[in-house]
Amino acid sequence: MSDARLTVLAGPTAVGKGTLAAYVREHHPEVWISVSVTTRAPRPGEVDGVHYHFVDDATFDQMVADGELLEWAVLHRTHRSGTPRRPVTEVLAQRRPALLEIDLQGARQVRESMPEAFLVFLKPPSWEELVRRLVGRGTEDEADRARRLETAREELAAESEFDATVVNREIPAAAAELVELMGLREV
Repeated sequence: MSDARLTVLAGPTAVGKGTLAAYVREHHPEVWISVSVTTRAPRPGEVDGVHYHFVDDATFDQMVADGELLEWAVLHRTHRSGTPRRPVTEVLAQRRPALLEIDLQGARQVRESMPEAFLVFLKPPSWEELVRRLVGRGTEDEADRARRLETAREELAAESEFDATVVNREIPAAAAELVELMGLREV
């Protein structure tokens, strides 16, 4: 397995993609993890440039027009997020393992433009657990939760489009499985 392969991690809202990516970042510093741009407001504790690059609509529009994004999508019918292209190509040129933590629409775009990418679907242990996690994080109002759960049903139905599935029962075990799929060894 090439160390320079791009791995894409996607799955429904509240499945733990960000938490899993943060765990991999902490325990596997050899893995480069992309920082997405987004037009949504930061959640409590999120830091610009670490969790996301928070931009306004005009800046995002310019990035799209200039072809600066590898992928981008409208999320939950409320905001846009995308992956800056240049950092991804630079890291792959350095032969470093790279991980994108993105949504289903973005994963489909990456599959189209980089068919060699390895797509991993992160799945909750159950629908009930996904709902519990979304409600438990307390970052969305009722209307947002309803929108996100509607999207989650569609996203869960796309699991077969991915090269592998990891069930997120607990973060350390899911991270170990993801890292193994990336061809890296646990430390």
